[in-house]
Amino acid sequence: MESVLNETSSTERKPEKKSYTGYIITGTLAGIVFGIHLIAGPFITPALRRVCLPFVPASEEQVDNVFRMLKGRKGKFVDLGSGDGRLVREAAKKSFTAHGVEMNVWLVLYSKFKASREGLSSKATFSRTDLWKHSLQQYDNIVIFGVQSMMKELEKKIIAECKDDVRVVACRFPLPNIEPEAEIGTGVDTVWLYKIPKM
Repeated sequence: MESVLNETSSTERKPEKKSYTGYIITGTLAGIVFGIHLIAGPFITPALRRVCLPFVPASEEQVDNVFRMLKGRKGKFVDLGSGDGRLVREAAKKSFTAHGVEMNVWLVLYSKFKASREGLSSKATFSRTDLWKHSLQQYDNIVIFGVQSMMKELEKKIIAECKDDVRVVACRFPLPNIEPEAEIGTGVDTVWLYKIPKM
């Protein structure tokens, strides 16, 4: 009887093994959610801004149309909302000093990586900047792939800030109040060339 009691008490004294499975599952799920938010966030947040400017890659035809409009031009080039940087890199290849302005950190990093891989880092630069806060005074050529809701406000910014002899190429949607010098392309590939009147 005494040995049975001793066995029972020794069994009761053994500490229970803790299970960490719940912690591991919770931590893994939290990590996945955080990772998705970190990667997808910069692509989703444009929809929450005052003017939604989503990333839509430029087609080959759009790129060609832009540089047909800028044939014979030189100097400083800026792409407002530069996305994956393809226009800026193409401008650098055509001897412009090119800069891309983009809010999405992943697209800025990708653009810098691609420019470096193509040996264009000295002529194609990128910054994570709000296009509404970026001064346009230094540029000779401005390109924008905008949305219709932003064009009126953007037109005011360009008129207020740009220097003499600047050329603006608007893609997908025209500036609302200025007569274009030229228009080429069809549908979403249409681009308009403007010489901005000084006030």
